[in-house]
Amino acid sequence: MKILVCISKTPDTTAKITFADNNTKFAGDGVQWIINPYDEWYALVRAIELKEADNTSTIHLLTIGAPDCDPIIRKALALGGDEAIRVNADSHDSYYIASQIAAVAKPGGYDLIFTGKETIDYNGSSIGGMVAEMLDLPYISLASKFSLEGGHAVIVREIEGGEETCKVQLPVVVSCQKGMAEQRIPNMKGIMGARGKPLKVVEPVAAEALTSIASFDLPPAKAGVKLVSADHPEELVRLLHEEAKVI
Repeated sequence: MKILVCISKTPDTTAKITFADNNTKFAGDGVQWIINPYDEWYALVRAIELKEADNTSTIHLLTIGAPDCDPIIRKALALGGDEAIRVNADSHDSYYIASQIAAVAKPGGYDLIFTGKETIDYNGSSIGGMVAEMLDLPYISLASKFSLEGGHAVIVREIEGGEETCKVQLPVVVSCQKGMAEQRIPNMKGIMGARGKPLKVVEPVAAEALTSIASFDLPPAKAGVKLVSADHPEELVRLLHEEAKVI
């Protein structure tokens, strides 16, 4: 079985975010970049578990990005990917990115294409569905459990008020979320082995970017905390009514 796992580079959640170029892009100086957690912890690790259950399977990693993505690709290889492909393009337009993924996946003959449910920086949740449409494949989103039964995938996904179990014939595109797998840390053997695994760089296919970023804005700064003595509950009521306007 051939599995394609799409991974992306995102800022660490503890990074201090600032913007550059008239607030149209992240200022990357001093930012710690990581593999998007939904791609790593759930999509990639579940693919690794499937490979461990069937050692004839192979896992290919795919990233759309500039050369500064290479360190996170190597980490993904250290976790258990067999080889990686980086499309040499720097874009944050979902349609453009999905077009590049589809161009690589179409001739690859993949049985499974895994994405994270979203990236933690843009929270778009749109890539998986676009890729499935471009490849004319079924798509299951927000998967929390995944298993194989013959040539079919059995997928549990969250819905409003409960869970839904889907059964679909391979090949299929699946976006993964919490519950698919447990986070892993690459060991020394994996780290050393990743150095020799192939990382192929390809140029992007022609595709139109349908959106552009007008500007980013930081959320308003949090106001200071006001402490009210327990001896003056009337002051608390006044503040909640006049300032917070919640009563």
